[in-house]
Amino acid sequence: RLLTHMRFLFSLLSAAPSPMSTLVETSEEDATIAVARFIAEIAWAEAGPDVMEPQVAHMCEEAESLMLDRRWSDLVSLLLTSADLVLTNAHEKDLECIFGVICNLVSKARSPDEALAMADQIATKVMAQPNDRPALRLKILFLLYNILDNPYGKFLVYKRAFKLANSGKVAELIMPSFKRMDTFIKEWHIGTTDKRDLYLGITNMLKENKSSSKDSFSFLLKYLATFNGEDAHTLSEAKEEAVRAIIEFVKTPDMFQCDLLDMPVVRQLEKDGKYALVYRLLEIFLTRRLDAYLEFQAANSTLLKSYGLVHEECITKMRLMSLGDLASKGSGEILYSVVRDTLRVADDEVEYWIVRGISSKLLDAKMDQMRQVVIISRCTERVFGPSQWRELHARLAVWKDNVGNVIKIIQNARASGVDVPQALQAIAH
Repeated sequence: RLLTHMRFLFSLLSAAPSPMSTLVETSEEDATIAVARFIAEIAWAEAGPDVMEPQVAHMCEEAESLMLDRRWSDLVSLLLTSADLVLTNAHEKDLECIFGVICNLVSKARSPDEALAMADQIATKVMAQPNDRPALRLKILFLLYNILDNPYGKFLVYKRAFKLANSGKVAELIMPSFKRMDTFIKEWHIGTTDKRDLYLGITNMLKENKSSSKDSFSFLLKYLATFNGEDAHTLSEAKEEAVRAIIEFVKTPDMFQCDLLDMPVVRQLEKDGKYALVYRLLEIFLTRRLDAYLEFQAANSTLLKSYGLVHEECITKMRLMSLGDLASKGSGEILYSVVRDTLRVADDEVEYWIVRGISSKLLDAKMDQMRQVVIISRCTERVFGPSQWRELHARLAVWKDNVGNVIKIIQNARASGVDVPQALQAIAH
């Protein structure tokens, strides 16, 4: 963690106010005074020596007095007086040292509330001009984040950093942190409203920066999941986002499974006057086959176009999902003719679509060209809800019974003195 055990020890090499002024190592107390001097010299640089020198001396004396009285919040306020000038004119390395010293004062706060107030002062100053050196400003906020102990305080600083990254067009610097978002949220102990704001903000940032559509969709699902258990009025607040999730799912060519149908926030659309047809489209993609989609498209082509859905792309995805459905509902083998009729393709295109299904990881299968069948070894379910769990439970029960029968056969054979292969003996133990 940056700055956790930090003792930035700096003083000024140059007494003259200049952009070339540098900070070097000295004692912690001198570091704060050095920062006060550095800030004052930048603030009064154009006033001339006669005006500047007394002002610099006064600021250093005031900083020293505040340190002796342990008035850390007032000291932070003093050092931030000319923060805008410093952020604009100082070298980046100097700025890192300056704000390292200022941020470290937060760790001296006498209470969590005082620490949050000091952090808020710093973050507010850093956020003032997000388009000026945004990467550096973001780095300062991360320094502040690492110093804070209060979990919710960390969240507030992270939220500021997120906003800065967005406004300053440096989203790529904060996006790597999204991979640990589940862990962060547990550590922050934030409420439902904060989670919703964060998930939706991340979804939008990922989409705007053309990141993985699956990553964006994943956070959109997390957002929608926060509405589970809410009343009808609260659910209605997320109708637009529920529709957005449906359209994103249908549009994404390599996404074949989701649990949207199980979400109350999505189910509310089923009887909605405006969005019922969108819900019907989702039902078709997750529970029906190509013929149902073609019938829907014939009656609702304008609706599909209004959401930016391309008919040919929908047919392609629906063919693959229909193939996956055939694989999940069959007995382990599918006739080529059934694939042909279900996908509405020519005889010589059947194997092409089977290969596409395999390469899309929808299924694992082998083609028996002599018998004109597809032999399925694995397939992906489009939805995995209560009925799929029941089916899995039933299969496991059958498997358990079969294993039990094998064990009984082995035990009976052993009792009868029949030679049992070593490999089978292990099963009976």
